[in-house]
Amino acid sequence: MPLLADSFELLVALKDAGYLQTTRDPLWWPYSGTQKVVIGALLTQQTKWERVEESLRLLEAENICSLDTLANANIETIKQCIKPSGFYNTKAQRLKLLASHIVECYGDFATFQQETDRAWLLAQKGIGMESADSILCYACYRPVMVVDSYTNRLLNALGYTFDKYMSIQSWMHEGIESNRDKLSALYGKEMRLAEVYARFHGKIVEFAKEYIRGKRVDISVLMRENR
Repeated sequence: MPLLADSFELLVALKDAGYLQTTRDPLWWPYSGTQKVVIGALLTQQTKWERVEESLRLLEAENICSLDTLANANIETIKQCIKPSGFYNTKAQRLKLLASHIVECYGDFATFQQETDRAWLLAQKGIGMESADSILCYACYRPVMVVDSYTNRLLNALGYTFDKYMSIQSWMHEGIESNRDKLSALYGKEMRLAEVYARFHGKIVEFAKEYIRGKRVDISVLMRENR
């Protein structure tokens, strides 16, 4: 039997346990609402965020940290800048291609934020569901919950079993949306769903980095009797 009834209970448990802990960005992902989220969502695949930060600094130093400039940049320069993120040959090609397609299809970042959708993003080389939803949530402020391996492992520890990304995401959305009237009381202010999902994902990642070790998931801090 699951230990928590729905995703809203999980959100409350994480909040009561002290998450979010970081204050780097109101929506948790650094540079939310900017082009750097799009770049970072691709670079962070199979690497640590600290390495992505270094790559972003190097791109910025070369004045190619925007979609326009990346689309027109020399591929070798991009490779050198993103070396800290690993797999730099593949990532450089995909980054340049993604930037070029965004510029070609949408013209500018503001239009991209308003008009892009998951189907378009998933059609881009190197963009899977997690990356697409990260861009939609953190760059475009869409009400989309990002699902990652941490989410799945935490839910497994809580007694839930899912076999597909979309099944996990639907469960996460359902619990929040069915308790939407409780969100303002929980946060002490009106909260946009996009902001709730953004911070919810951040809470899970922060919790996981402290309490998930290999196959072991310590959920004691989330249980009501221990809070």
